[in-house]
Amino acid sequence: MILILEQLLNGLQYGVMLFLMAAGLTLIFGIMGVINLAHGSLFMVGAYAGTLAAAQAGSFWVGIPVAIVAAGVTGLVVEAVVIRRLYARDHLDQVLATFALLLIANQGVTYFIGRQPVPANIPAALASPIELLPGLFYPPYRLVIIAAGLLVALGLYWLINRTRIGMLVRAGATNREMVRALGVDIRLLYTVVFGLGALLAGLAGYLSGPISAVQVGMGEQVLLATFVVVVVGGVGSIRRAFWAGILLGVVDTLLRAFLPGMLRQVMPASEADALGIGIASMGIYLLMALVLLIRPKGLFAAGR
Repeated sequence: MILILEQLLNGLQYGVMLFLMAAGLTLIFGIMGVINLAHGSLFMVGAYAGTLAAAQAGSFWVGIPVAIVAAGVTGLVVEAVVIRRLYARDHLDQVLATFALLLIANQGVTYFIGRQPVPANIPAALASPIELLPGLFYPPYRLVIIAAGLLVALGLYWLINRTRIGMLVRAGATNREMVRALGVDIRLLYTVVFGLGALLAGLAGYLSGPISAVQVGMGEQVLLATFVVVVVGGVGSIRRAFWAGILLGVVDTLLRAFLPGMLRQVMPASEADALGIGIASMGIYLLMALVLLIRPKGLFAAGR
C-alpha cells in the first residue's frame, strides 16, 4: 500500500509537469493553429537560465523568476521573428520551421554552454525525505512541484474564466475568425498566448531540472508526452489539459513501476522486465490511439 501511494504521488508530480507544458501548447495550437515543435526548446531555455542563475546566486529560489523571464522573452522573440509568419501557412511549414528552431536551440546551447549536463541543486530544506504517513517517506521537493503546479492551474483557471483576456482566449479557441471580425487585435492576442505558453514551459523546465537533468535536448524528451496530453485532453482548454496531464502522468508512472513485476508472475524475470518496460514506455501512446478511435476531439471534450 505504501508503495502504491508513493507511485501515485510520483504520477501526480509527473502529471503536473506535463500540465505546465501542455497548458501553453494546447492554447497555442487551439487559438493560433500553430504546431510548435520548438516548445520543448523553451522548456530547455528555462531550465538552463534558471539553473545557471541559481548557481551564480547560490539560491534555488532566484532561479524561478529568471527561468520564467528567460523563457517568456525567448518565446516573445520567437513569436515575433518566426511564428508570426507561419499563421497563414499550412501545418507542414509550421512543423519544418519550428523543428529548425529546435535544432538551432540545441546547437546554440551546445556551442555556448557545452553538452555536459549542468548540475541542478535544490534547497537543503527540501533535500531530505519527510514522513507523510507511517512508513511513507517522500521527497519534499516533489511536493513543492505538485503544489506549484496546482497553484498555476488555479491561477490559469482564474485568468481564463474571470478576466477579459481569458474571455478573448476562450473565444479565440472557439472561433478565431469571429474574434478578428469583432475588431480584436488578434496579433496582440497571439503574442500574449505564445508568451504565456513560453513562461509556463520555462517554469516546468527549471522545476524538473533537479529530478531529471539539465542537458541539451531535454525538451524533446517531454515534448512527445506533452502532445499526447493535448490530444487526449482536447485542444484549446486548460481544464482538459490539467486532467489529461494528471491521468497520463499517473498511468505512465504506475505502468513503469508495477507492470514488470506483474509479468514476472507468468514468465521468466528477464523476459518480463523487457516486455514490461517496452509496454510501459508505449502505454500513454496506446491510450492516445484508443482515445482517437473513441473520442477524436479528446477524452474530456464536451462532445464527440
